Amino acid sequence: MTSSLLSARRGSQTPRVANFPPYPTSAAPEVIDLAASAGLHLDEWQRYVLTHGLGTHLDGRWTASKVSCWVPRQNGKGGIIEALELAWLFMFGEELIVHSSHQHRTSARAYVRLERIIRGAKHLHRLVDQYRQANGEQQIELRDGRMLQYTTRSRTAIRGFSAGKLVLDEAQELSSEQMAAILPTVSAMPNWQVWFFGTPPDDPEAWSYGLRGDGEEGIPRLAHFDWGAALNPTRPADRERARDRDLWYACNPALGIRITEETVEDECKPSGLGDKFAIERLGAWLPRLEGGGVLDPTRWSAMVDTESRRSGPVALMLDVTPLRDHGTISLAGERADGLEHLQVVDYRAGVDWMVDRAVEWKQVLGDDLVAIVIDGKNGAAALLDGLREHGITVPEDPERPARGDVLVLDAVGMAAAVGQFIDVFRADPLRLRHLDQEPLNQAVKNVKSRPIGDAGQIAWGRKASEVDIGPVVGVTGARYGRRLWLALPDKTQVLTGSLMA
Repeated sequence: MTSSLLSARRGSQTPRVANFPPYPTSAAPEVIDLAASAGLHLDEWQRYVLTHGLGTHLDGRWTASKVSCWVPRQNGKGGIIEALELAWLFMFGEELIVHSSHQHRTSARAYVRLERIIRGAKHLHRLVDQYRQANGEQQIELRDGRMLQYTTRSRTAIRGFSAGKLVLDEAQELSSEQMAAILPTVSAMPNWQVWFFGTPPDDPEAWSYGLRGDGEEGIPRLAHFDWGAALNPTRPADRERARDRDLWYACNPALGIRITEETVEDECKPSGLGDKFAIERLGAWLPRLEGGGVLDPTRWSAMVDTESRRSGPVALMLDVTPLRDHGTISLAGERADGLEHLQVVDYRAGVDWMVDRAVEWKQVLGDDLVAIVIDGKNGAAALLDGLREHGITVPEDPERPARGDVLVLDAVGMAAAVGQFIDVFRADPLRLRHLDQEPLNQAVKNVKSRPIGDAGQIAWGRKASEVDIGPVVGVTGARYGRRLWLALPDKTQVLTGSLMA
């Protein structure tokens, strides 16, 4: 039961981490007053972020060019964004403001909320020329031409803009490639500001770790606020600490305001957020994995042999990008000298070609093809029906796979494949040979890893990698599948933990 004392509690109105440049004055009081005049009454913590994020020099320049705010979901970061955008649009005279989100529905909801606020405030609504929501685009344009535009992020969505004020919501999803497109939009603008809002990323190699690192270091011209707990969500002891109610209140400024303690109690249970509780509700960040350098490009260059040829049994792997805009067929085998041969045999746009090409390769390779490998969690799993129509199937009896059958690897199998590939790459790199193919070279150079579960296993991290890593995923899985099949003493042993019917 929640006592009357607990029910009167409020979450911490100041963050665990707060670093911001010193300032002689702040524009926040005017921003807060304008929001209140439109019926938007801000919590103390929201006013705190605005006060320190909108600090100004005596000449009116912002003391912080970038402002970074990290708070668990449903605490009310949208209120800060709405107050900012009202002020930039109606008070500060910004010509163009861009509100960017990772998902279209997030941008759409933000637009609807702000339109409702403005329509309800007659002194603001009369200044609006049009509210536009059509063809997936939203914008609010004033009678004098000033404009707030909502965009969904992509590689090119913000290129070509020149905007002095940017709101980057869902900042945990930002990539370095997107930032390269975004930041130049403000670089030539006077007195620009970029505000980042987010919750901890799922990917421990995300771009936002660099932003967090700069914020915690307190670098100049960056204001950084983080309510997240100083926990490691991968450690059982820290997950146990996450049950501490005092920690709940420290991490959720809206607890006792718009979030109830009973709700958090339910989220803390296995039937709630489970092991994700520390991340989702307490804002704890996963330990950072350093991206790049997982596979040393210098070592990879030393493995080049453009005359390399396989001899004997091989395995193929089919890999598909998440958007199904590219497919890879990779091969792994052994050479006559006992070294291992890795090769991309097909790499093309789209995926509609992959089944026919796999059938052709099966015919060309004949009995030398021992397995066609597919990651059961990858989009290539959608190719299984097409393969089945050509007689290429998952074995009816998983204990007796035949040559050329499909091996569908589960998460455990793929983690084992990645682990074994990294081990041989680092311990005995000259055992591997490849043909110096550019798609594979780029994938090896840029591939990053991500953790799986609590056992210390890793997988290749598609979201964190800057290029299509299908070629390296392919040779990793093909190598593992071939070795797995050949390791069966009489080819009738169960492929434990790695073969799924």
